[in-house]
Amino acid sequence: MADRERPAKTPIRVGFYDIERTIGKGNFAVVKLARHRITKTEVAIKIIDKSQLDASNLQKVYREVDIMKRLDHPHIIKLYQVMETKNMIYIVSEYASKGEIFDYIAKYGRMAEQAARRKFWQILSAVEYCHERRIVHRDLKAENLLLDANMNIKIADFGFSNYYATGELLATWCGSPPYAAPEVFEGKRYTGPEIDIWSLGVVLYVLVCGALPFDGSTLQSLRDRVLSGRFRIPYFMSQGKDL
Repeated sequence: MADRERPAKTPIRVGFYDIERTIGKGNFAVVKLARHRITKTEVAIKIIDKSQLDASNLQKVYREVDIMKRLDHPHIIKLYQVMETKNMIYIVSEYASKGEIFDYIAKYGRMAEQAARRKFWQILSAVEYCHERRIVHRDLKAENLLLDANMNIKIADFGFSNYYATGELLATWCGSPPYAAPEVFEGKRYTGPEIDIWSLGVVLYVLVCGALPFDGSTLQSLRDRVLSGRFRIPYFMSQGKDL
């Protein structure tokens, strides 16, 4: 009976996991939904083809893994296992079944302020946890804020993350332009946390307004808006005393 119910094609396996479907794609990686053969637990597996990476990008992957190993917070995606072969790296992590905040807002629209407050508190607690450990995310955006089965936030994708130290400056342009801080657009060096703090402000605006505060048809027009600090405060947003 079990054999007749099984798909004609034998499922692809990675370790103890059966691959089910693709849930994300990047430049050098694909993310698959998989299920543990014994426990039936759903996981996300980021599959990276090492042969497509130069030494610098491969080092970034190892740094991402190293950082994820150090993080244990209820609102950060948990790393379960890392497997490596000659040509491939498999990063097995927690699966957030409700998907991206970005898709949720695209489908349902902006959040009520009370709901947004709860989500933002969860995001903030996770970012504070990272900063206390001298880790900066550098790619906070609605697409990297996932929702688990209970609609709780899980910060994902530490591919641009890095360690920082007081008195030492970082210079890499990271993240998504609509969420990028002015100093990034200006090519200035930065400590780290301030980049995340700016992105958090953009995220909060997206949660309560359902749109980006800074947008432009070209990167130059977006840059001009960010550097001028011009954004619209919608009529429906409550005043500070009402929060």
